[in-house]
Amino acid sequence: SDTYGGGFLYHLENNQVAVGFAVGLDYSNPYLSPFEEFQRYKSHPVISKTLSDGKRISYGARALSEGGLQSIPKLNVQGALLIGDSAGFLNVPKIKGTHTAMKSGMLAAEQAYAFVQGDANALASYDDTVQASWIGEELRPVRNIRPGFRKGLWLGLANAALISYITRGKEPWTLKHHADHQSLNTAANSQKIYYPKPDGVLSFDRLSSVHLSNTNHEENQPAHLTLKDATIPISTNLALYDAPEQRYCPAQVYEITEDEAGQPMLQINAQNCVHCKTCDIKDPLQNIVWTPPEGGGGPLYTNM
Repeated sequence: SDTYGGGFLYHLENNQVAVGFAVGLDYSNPYLSPFEEFQRYKSHPVISKTLSDGKRISYGARALSEGGLQSIPKLNVQGALLIGDSAGFLNVPKIKGTHTAMKSGMLAAEQAYAFVQGDANALASYDDTVQASWIGEELRPVRNIRPGFRKGLWLGLANAALISYITRGKEPWTLKHHADHQSLNTAANSQKIYYPKPDGVLSFDRLSSVHLSNTNHEENQPAHLTLKDATIPISTNLALYDAPEQRYCPAQVYEITEDEAGQPMLQINAQNCVHCKTCDIKDPLQNIVWTPPEGGGGPLYTNM
């Protein structure tokens, strides 16, 4: 009850379903594994009833920009405008963002057209245009719902009910967010979580799942995942948090192994990366640097 998240099950055509699980990256237990929580979620009777006779055909993972109104960055720079999920227009209570993404693209196109027609301020006014549109009107009333869950499920639900049925977003305050990488407790102050082994029917391991994401990176390119300080994964992450990168990564990119001297070391399997960017967000000291790989490498989702 102290971790934000939830699951979904969408019925598609051709007797297919899309099942997913979201975990707020401000969770505090370093032993929590979003991937393993997803596997456990599929064993719930309501979900397993739909999946038990099915076949796993695809897998993927990504981070959602769920900060809402108060996390929207500056949307214009010289020669470019931010649109869609890259700007964070997700309506978190509704778990919907396609409509706001499309609208932001339409507004950006209108501003760009005005700019090439001679309006020198068209790009700079894009931020105000978005806020004045129904994107701002939709996100403003729900701005305090997600940060209200910082104190746990029950206070979060009470806050959400207050906003949804009484204040309706007109409360005179705006709750602030916090950086997700600052929320981890140390391993010594946390309880280990023991997840069941995959059964190959409803639950699966990460490597076979990554195979279904059709991830591919050219082997001779520089690794797109690097470290600012190569000592931190062992001296800090392993020592204090029992190497949480082994668990928060949904693609088994990060592994603690041993060097030739038998000392622990972090091995980065960059070829497994599905570009969810969780490591870039959750690493306790922000020591992991994610950069786009060469040649558009990464997952090739066919039906997601």
